[in-house]
Parts: sequence; structure tokens; C-alpha cells
Amino acid sequence: MKTWKTNIFGRELIVEHGKMAKQAHGSVLVRYGDTAVLATATMSDKVVEGIDFVPLTVEFQERFYAAGKIPGGFIKREGKPSESAILSARLIDRPIRPLFPKKFANEIQVIVTVLSADPDTPPDALGIFAASLALNLSKIPFEGVVAGVRIGLVDGEYVIFPTEKQVERSRMDIVVAGTKDAVTMVEGEAKEISEEEMVKALMQAHEAIKKLVEFQEMVISEIPVKKYEYVEPEAPKEILERFENLIDFEELEKRILIPGKHARQEALDEYKEELFQKIMEEFQLENTEEIEPFINDVFTEAVKNKMRRMIVEKGIRADGRRPTEIRPITCEVGLFARTHGSALFTRGETQSLGIVTLGAPMDEQIIDTLLEEGTKRFMLHYNFPPFCTGEVKPLRGPSRREIGHGHLAERALQFVLPPEESFPYTIRVVSEILESNGSSSMATVCSG
Repeated sequence: MKTWKTNIFGRELIVEHGKMAKQAHGSVLVRYGDTAVLATATMSDKVVEGIDFVPLTVEFQERFYAAGKIPGGFIKREGKPSESAILSARLIDRPIRPLFPKKFANEIQVIVTVLSADPDTPPDALGIFAASLALNLSKIPFEGVVAGVRIGLVDGEYVIFPTEKQVERSRMDIVVAGTKDAVTMVEGEAKEISEEEMVKALMQAHEAIKKLVEFQEMVISEIPVKKYEYVEPEAPKEILERFENLIDFEELEKRILIPGKHARQEALDEYKEELFQKIMEEFQLENTEEIEPFINDVFTEAVKNKMRRMIVEKGIRADGRRPTEIRPITCEVGLFARTHGSALFTRGETQSLGIVTLGAPMDEQIIDTLLEEGTKRFMLHYNFPPFCTGEVKPLRGPSRREIGHGHLAERALQFVLPPEESFPYTIRVVSEILESNGSSSMATVCSG
């Protein structure tokens, strides 16, 4: 077992390795103040066939014993992840996901378990640091070091990892993640701060991240790790070069400018298939399974590059709009007789139906989580049914994405609600996404 300590931002940060969860491919126990999280990283030996994404799962486990509590209700053990646990898992997932090799297809699971929880040091941002360290100390291919910090603006001063009381007085509560070179994720809320204040917050947060990354790098340098020998699938260069040369960028532009998401995608897919057939005939290919993913990558990159050039050189976006033009917007209110309020917001091919219901104070949401107890008078729930993108999928309750997007919109609207003293109602807003082609979460803010 090895232990590393440093004093950072007014608290002691301790990393322990080789004591707990030694059968995981990578594990660390990280303590900061009175908060302690155990991060583990494991990888399957088998490759998942037929996927074009990294099969990563991040879990955030809240244990009530970490706060000296017993779960409420009839069932006295933790069950499915709470909403706060899901949001924390998403917070950790986003900054680490891009750091895996693009075509790596072995299943990876990162689990962050909260073993001790101090309200002055919430474990979510600490989980980013711990997950990065566990991955770097494992055999799993991982190309970088990442950390996260929470930053507040208290009495005109920026505070890294503000205490619970400081957060109550803060004009912002933001989690920032990044590497030593760049900020890679920002999530949070603020009370109408200026752009200048936000930029300063990001700069200060990044300086703090650099210190945490430097500490991680020191730890990593002292633990010899043999990484899994992953070799990127070898691309058939001759075939891909020929495919790229066959692309007619004028034809590509015509298809990119087709209005309508589905019509445009069908036209692009049709053109890609035409080129693919030419390649198959020219090189007399029979088995296309191995080269098809490479062909898809080349074509997708060509479309992206063409769209960028159209914007920069001609000032034209997909569907022909100028950079300063927005899609047609329509708003309707009072659509249904028996609801307390309703609004339909449509922007291009994105549409949100917002429904509001008012209730008595007794209808407030009871909060009993790891670090929070009390009630909540405003709730926003976001639903993303498969028909909104023309797809068929089973309905199995709210997904992590739906919970995350609902939380995002809720944070945006909560600061413009009337004060409870003058409007003592419980408020529930539900956003039904009826069509989606870009930023349905912001459409939810508008319909809400």
C-alpha cells in the first residue's frame, strides 16, 4: 500500500493505493476533508462487436452510511440510483469518455462509491479526480489525466470547493473539469452573472485543475503499470484514399443543403452507398464488414469538413441558413382545457410541449439523499420518447439522459420563479419532446 498527501485549497487531499479493491484492474481511495470515495476501474477481456462507440459505463454509488444515515421508507437499503447519483455519474462520464482510444471496444466499468460524505466537500467533483487516477493506475488504455473542481463566487471572491454555507451565499455553483491543457466540461448554475465573471471563473477553475492534475501525475509516476496492448485496427489505406478521392464535394454540398433532417441524412447515406459500391467493384471486395467502419469514418469526416468550410468560406450552414439566422420559431399557449398551463414551443424540427401543474405545499417533493434533506417546491421533468426522432425503442422509464436534461432545464428556470412568500405553490413542469433536431433541452427551457 502507498499513500500520498498534499494540502490543497485549504484541505488535505490523500490518495491511497493498494489497500482496497485489489482485484479491480485499477482502484484508489481518495480522501478530501472528511469526504472519501473509492474509485474502481475494470475492463472486459472480450471485444464488443458491431459498435461505433466506447462501451463505457460509469456508476456513482451513494451509501447512506457515508453520512451516518439509514435510508428512509419501508426498505432500509439502497436500491436504484437516486437522481443525484445519476447526475454525478454523468458528471464523471463526460470528461473521461473522450480520453479512451476511439475504436476501443472492450467493455469498461468505472464505479465511484462514496464511503464518507462531508456536506462541505461534495463527492461528485472529487469523483472525477478519483476515476481518472483509477484508470491511469489500471491496465485499461486511457490517454490523459483529468480532474474536476467546484467553484463559487462568494462576496465577490472566487472560491474553489466552497463549503455548504458558502454555496448558499454564492452567485454561482459550477463544476469544471479538464486536463492541464484545456477545460473539457462545465456544468452548473448561476444567478445572472456576467460573461466576464464566467470567463474569470473558468480561468481560475482551470488553474486549480492544473494543480490536481500535477498531483495525479506525481502519483502515476510512482506506480509501474503495464497497460493492455491495444492495437488500433489497421486501416486499408489504399482503399480509403481511393474512396476519399471519389467524393465529389460539390455533390456533397448539394445534399448537405437539403432542408429536413431525415431527408438530408437519407440523401447523404444514399451517396455514401453509391461510392461504396464503386469501391467494392473496383477492388473486387466480397467481405465488407472489416472496411465498412473505416469507410463510415472517412465519409463522416468529409461531411464535417465540408460543413465547416461552407460556414467559414460561404457563411452557409446545413439547410442553407446564414450564421445569424435561426430556424422558424412558433409559440402557442393554453392548448388544453384541463391542465393548469400549457405551451408548445417549436424551433425548426425541434418541438417541446410544456405542461405546468400547481399544487399545495403538501405536494412538494420530499428530498432524502446522501447530503440533502428537506423538500423541493419546483420540479421539471423531461421526456424524450423514441417517436420524436422517428425511432422505435422500448419505454422503460426515464433514462439517464432524460434525467440530466430535465435537471439542466430546471436549473435554468428556478431563478426566475416568483418567491415562495408571494407564490406558495408547488410547481411541476413536464416537457414532452415531440420532435428533436438539436437542443431539445433549450426548447424545454422555452416551453417551460
